[in-house]
Amino acid sequence: MESPEYVRTSLAAAMTLDLEPGRFYRDAKLYCINLLLTYSDGCLAKCAYCGLSGSRPGVYEKKSFIRVKWPVYPVDVVIDRMKDGARDIRRVCISMVTRKRAVGHTIEIARKIASATDIPISLLISPTVTTKEDLVEYKKAGADKIGIAIDAATEELFDKWRGRGVGGPHKWSRYWDCFKEAIEIFGQGNVGSHFIVGLGETEKQMVSAIQAIKDMGGETHLFSFFPEGESKMASHPIPPLPVYRRIQIARFLIDNGIGRADKMEFDDAGRIVNFGIDKDVLDGVIDAGECFMTSGCVGKDGKVACNRPFANERPSMELRNFPFLPNAEDVAKIRQEIWSDLM
Repeated sequence: MESPEYVRTSLAAAMTLDLEPGRFYRDAKLYCINLLLTYSDGCLAKCAYCGLSGSRPGVYEKKSFIRVKWPVYPVDVVIDRMKDGARDIRRVCISMVTRKRAVGHTIEIARKIASATDIPISLLISPTVTTKEDLVEYKKAGADKIGIAIDAATEELFDKWRGRGVGGPHKWSRYWDCFKEAIEIFGQGNVGSHFIVGLGETEKQMVSAIQAIKDMGGETHLFSFFPEGESKMASHPIPPLPVYRRIQIARFLIDNGIGRADKMEFDDAGRIVNFGIDKDVLDGVIDAGECFMTSGCVGKDGKVACNRPFANERPSMELRNFPFLPNAEDVAKIRQEIWSDLM
């Protein structure tokens, strides 16, 4: 059961498509169907934090990703379920693995979805096996947005966790070059980078990376590190909640043109101590709560469709990326968290 005839779906997507039983905490709704190409010989990459890493023990088909199972279904079955108008599906995201044949299969699956539905299509690509010419073909196949998971905020950390440090094939320079190529082909605002907070960077380094993406014409989809069992980073700590809250705010300010990294102030440890905007503006952003929601590709309505409910934590934990707008009680708690480690 391999691609392109089959794909893996996130558990949340399988639940949304009524392929798996279950319900979401606080009645959250998933609006993006996340698909993952699948092969019996898995992914060539060896990223230290990834559940699909070639260096993680176990049979590939049984490996989890983001700590949940990704069941395999025929592409035709998934498309039939997505066509059901009773489901509020606002986007589909096809994720590659690092295999050269995944390029052609991604194009084939995207074309099939585009011909059968009017759902916007994002592709989460592997720059290691993608050329500029491939990007052109992705667009022709029907994709309107591209995601590139740079993940690490600095070249040193990228190399440590994704490149030579783990015997992996990825190169920092290729990821950034591919991002520039994707902007050229898909246009500003249509290419997003994933960054994972908590891989060893300072807040200043993360904010600088987010600003670099913004200056190129892209945007950032933010994640909080959470360890995957038996991965090389299984014992690595999750970032403190106040750190993540500050970076969430900084990302929102930068991506929405409200603030800039070079206007923010940092202490000697690289922690944000001032966002560089008027207090009233900052208070308004925090009270609105949107900056604490999942950041991802938007749907036709311009609102985030890829809201990945509880992909950053278990529902029993403190929510980091809210898949819905935080309520007044949530915001009051968040306000207490933002500066709690600096008091």
